[in-house]
Amino acid sequence: EGSTTDFDAGPYLNKRALCSPLGAARVCQLALGCAVIALIAHGAGYSGSHGEFCMAAWCFCFAMTVVIFFLDATRLYSCLPISWDNFTVTCAAFATLMYVTASVVYPLFFVRSECPYEGCHIRNFRIAVTVCSILCAVSYGAEVATLYRAKPGQAVVGYMATVSGLLKVVQGFVACIIFGALANRSEYSRYEATIYCVVVYSFCFALTAVVVLMTVCGRTKTVLCMPFERFMVVCTLLEVLLYLSASVVWTVFCFDSKYGSPERPYHCPRGKCPWDSKLVVAVFSFVNLILYGADLLYSQTMRFVSPRLPTAPRV
Repeated sequence: EGSTTDFDAGPYLNKRALCSPLGAARVCQLALGCAVIALIAHGAGYSGSHGEFCMAAWCFCFAMTVVIFFLDATRLYSCLPISWDNFTVTCAAFATLMYVTASVVYPLFFVRSECPYEGCHIRNFRIAVTVCSILCAVSYGAEVATLYRAKPGQAVVGYMATVSGLLKVVQGFVACIIFGALANRSEYSRYEATIYCVVVYSFCFALTAVVVLMTVCGRTKTVLCMPFERFMVVCTLLEVLLYLSASVVWTVFCFDSKYGSPERPYHCPRGKCPWDSKLVVAVFSFVNLILYGADLLYSQTMRFVSPRLPTAPRV
């Protein structure tokens, strides 16, 4: 009479969404995320672009976790035409990076050893926000560790739960940092060579996003008449070569005395200095080059099995 799915078999609610290490990690994420937002709204506060980034990161990750927890607990994820394992580990890895960044940025700009003029309770609220944010980052990291699988040479179904898949998330996150620095008075349009670098960063980010999207959607059988794992290796090799060229070109045209300044200008204001943005782009260009290189080495030893997407439940 047709195959039975997770949606119409057994209890309507998924007990493993609570009674498992993965479920416990997500409950901690919800509790700590809610605590962070409540503390911010109650008295800790935030201001400026750095505070807005932290608040946006915390709210986005909390909302994303609520949706994932609800879909997992009700088994409604079986209605979605996606690879659930790949989707959840991608979200968990991204949330880990977001929380780690916010846990560094918020205390750096808002926590001081001395009490502000508003009173010591404001400082204490901000310290509590930082502690909860760090613990939440740990809980997201625990989810990634719980979902992580596959060693080199082992066939895997959940690609995003492997080293190569997790590196894809980190590569995209680092690219976002590069784009943020480029938008902050980097003067990238000054030379055609630096414009080329921006094109490289954008192309590699788009290619990485496409690979992640294809994996999450389960479109991993064949791409352009080649196996998916070979397609990933080809893309990663192309990204390594492009990042290598961009990293060298950007460094030369921004810090060589012929085109730019090898040292930070003395009169340049902190937070509004183009030299600082150029340095951030240069550093994270090499960081991403290393990440793509590690991804290329690891993907050589991995065999991928295309996942079977869940069928739509019977009504």
